[in-house]
Amino acid sequence: MQTFNNPAIEKLIRLAINSGASDIHLSSGTLAALRVHGELNYIQDTGFFMREVLEKFISEILTPKQLERFTRTGDLDFAFTYDTQRFRGSAYREMRGVSLTFRLVPSVIRSLDELGLPEVLKTMAHKHRGLFLATGPTGHGKSSTLAAVIGEINRSRKAHIVTIEDPIEYIHTPVNSVIHQREIGNDTESFASGIRHVLRQDPDVIMIGEMRDLETIGAAITAAETGHLVFGTLHTQDASQSIERIVDVFPPHQQNQIRLQLAYTLLGICSQQLIPTADVKGRVCATEILITTPAIRSSVREGKISSIRNTMLTGMSFGMHTMEQDLARLFREGRIARATAKDFAYDQAEIERLMNSTL
Repeated sequence: MQTFNNPAIEKLIRLAINSGASDIHLSSGTLAALRVHGELNYIQDTGFFMREVLEKFISEILTPKQLERFTRTGDLDFAFTYDTQRFRGSAYREMRGVSLTFRLVPSVIRSLDELGLPEVLKTMAHKHRGLFLATGPTGHGKSSTLAAVIGEINRSRKAHIVTIEDPIEYIHTPVNSVIHQREIGNDTESFASGIRHVLRQDPDVIMIGEMRDLETIGAAITAAETGHLVFGTLHTQDASQSIERIVDVFPPHQQNQIRLQLAYTLLGICSQQLIPTADVKGRVCATEILITTPAIRSSVREGKISSIRNTMLTGMSFGMHTMEQDLARLFREGRIARATAKDFAYDQAEIERLMNSTL
């Protein structure tokens, strides 16, 4: 457990925990800021944080190996625990000095039901091979979704689960499964290296914190092809864009082969956003779900990405829905405001049509 020698930083962290903040921002020469329910506000109580104070704080919070890497590169992702609260941290240099951003990781891994996620994600947790993706903007709950899926597997299956993360966020306690969590930089060199080596470790389930480059995406598809259940995240807006991103990261001469492999291995995609509630006292998760039916598989294989959305619009019997359909549902239930639904929709004409049809 981490301890700090700076009372102002300890006060800020306690304030963040008590106020239900999702993120803490510390910058040289300015006030700290907290993000609560998606809104960022400066905090007057703890005063300004000078460059020297943050430099000293970084030297306390990082291990010698991490500090050397940060000094050399100017960027570092890490995690730590303060009291019982887990944090994911990012340290970086900018023109005024050093800055830090902390994401508060819930101490309890919430279930899929508690997160209000679609029932189809439980089905994915019980698959034995294939690739399933959680996608969406940064800070919109992808890590929580995958942690809930891993928790479902841990409770219900006797499986060997290996996670490869940068850094480790949620800490899983084995229940019925054997779980090993590996951190980039400390336990393995990179995502791609970790995936290559994990195939020799008798895994049933592999969770990849971020599929960020060609080598990692290729290794993930290979792992799914060779009979493993693979979960990963992408920073993409919707299901169709996620498929395009995977294909486009490869050179043109490999893309036809990747489409074939993806059509064969892809189980589905959950794209998500955290939406401010109508009472502005919290956020609710809106999702877009793609399930790889024969029609979807054919579209992926033939590169007809534009036809995927039409298949999703009529695929509710398979558990599919678009982001606009889910936003309209949340509006109909009174959980989000009309203007908010429009702000977070990808297709303005479609969200207007769906909301008007509920009146």
